[in-house]
Amino acid sequence: MSKLRTHFSILPLTVGMFAILSVLFAWYSASTYTNAALFFPNPIEVLVYFVHSLSHKIGKYNLTMHTLFSLKRVAVGFGLSSISGIILGVAMGYSKTINAIVRPLFNIIRPIPGLAWIPLAILWFGIGETTKYFIIFMGGFANIVLNSYDGTIKVNPTLEGAARLLGANDVQVFFHVILPSATPYIFAGLQVSLSTSWMAVLAAEMISSYEGAGWIINMGMQTGDTTLILVGMVAIAIVGFLLANIMRIIERSLCSWTIRGR
Repeated sequence: MSKLRTHFSILPLTVGMFAILSVLFAWYSASTYTNAALFFPNPIEVLVYFVHSLSHKIGKYNLTMHTLFSLKRVAVGFGLSSISGIILGVAMGYSKTINAIVRPLFNIIRPIPGLAWIPLAILWFGIGETTKYFIIFMGGFANIVLNSYDGTIKVNPTLEGAARLLGANDVQVFFHVILPSATPYIFAGLQVSLSTSWMAVLAAEMISSYEGAGWIINMGMQTGDTTLILVGMVAIAIVGFLLANIMRIIERSLCSWTIRGR
């Protein structure tokens, strides 16, 4: 049985590596032996440029510093959207009064994509850091609110009733039954919100910025440097992959009693 489990755990990794290598091989072949080489560098050139840019400047900073600037902006915007989104979502699920007041307003704002707020953000805050934080905030806020709300209203009533039967008051029921039950849903919202926040910072940096991963792509576009664009995209993909897995690790450590099947 243990050998069978090991086989199935290795299989996804093997298939995934094969898929990545196949894409890289097709990319290399197209950029080396076809006319695509005129406007599309091969993966080796991109890799060399990527490694070189980790310690050499692109504009004012190297690639590492550009990525850290983007991560700082995401940390602020995502942190604010997480705190406010969890509080509002749980409050809506816990209190029918708060839900009746907030839900209509939230339903109006929810369908609006985060990037659609860019013109208003520029009018309200100019083109500084506050605008970037606001765009990132709006990009992740709705998902966190919705998942926090769903987790709160889907608490098993049997558990809540048992806690009250044993003498737990409202505060104890909230912190020991409702909040733990809602935590997996909250993390699902955080996972999606983190991805949308990472995408939002790139758009924000492409509007007006002098540093960041989005600025690298924008600079490559303005100068016609396809290799620079791809270097920025590779950095974005790597950081996005790492952020998603870090969030999963945190979720598993805090929600060890649940099996998400991922």
